[in-house]
Amino acid sequence: MKIALIGYGKMGKAIETIALERGHEIILKIVSSNQGEMTNEQLTKADVAIVFSAPEIAFAQVVSCLNAGVNTISGTTGWNNEVPIAMATAQKKGAGFLHASNFSIGVNIFFEVNQLLAQLMNKQTGYNVQLSETHHIHKKDAPSGTAITLAEQIIAAIDRKSGWELESSNDQKISITSYREDMVPGTHHVIWNSPIDSIELIHTAHNRTGFALGAVLAAEFIKGKQGVYHMKDVLGIN
Repeated sequence: MKIALIGYGKMGKAIETIALERGHEIILKIVSSNQGEMTNEQLTKADVAIVFSAPEIAFAQVVSCLNAGVNTISGTTGWNNEVPIAMATAQKKGAGFLHASNFSIGVNIFFEVNQLLAQLMNKQTGYNVQLSETHHIHKKDAPSGTAITLAEQIIAAIDRKSGWELESSNDQKISITSYREDMVPGTHHVIWNSPIDSIELIHTAHNRTGFALGAVLAAEFIKGKQGVYHMKDVLGIN
């Protein structure tokens, strides 16, 4: 498979390592200094584009790939409001598109457990829920896209929650606390507290390998497909 790698930071380099180990070819690497090389002619040489760039440019880059008819994987978070536009562009252009707040296999299983627990907690009004996430100091968005996904899953299941806020004291909102510490790939913590006990879900990433492997698996999955997909499709989670 020929891959266009849009964004070549730490995640991009980790993706490159996994992709090469799995027998794929990186035919284009786009960084801030060579944006001009991201042309239709260059993009269409790729089977799949993988976008892990900065939040402020990710949307434009994803749309450029889709407009070129290239199937695209997006792992950049912090541009949630524009994701539906990218999905519509993929449908219009007949391209495949998959955006995920987290490509880790473990995190996507964590999402499933989070949804189930939230459903069980809907009528257990004695419990209140809060989230925390810890990442490396270079992560630009806060809260993380993964924390937002966790919160949105809970909001969908819990009638007494109407949204989320950073450091919220509003009982109708889920409070999310974001920590930034050096050399932390990502830890997410969901806590259900009552006066009697607490139930906690924790996912801790030990390195970037899980994220990179998931992104490459998603690229392998979406090659040659049309339409919008999710990590559930890649992992066969019903």
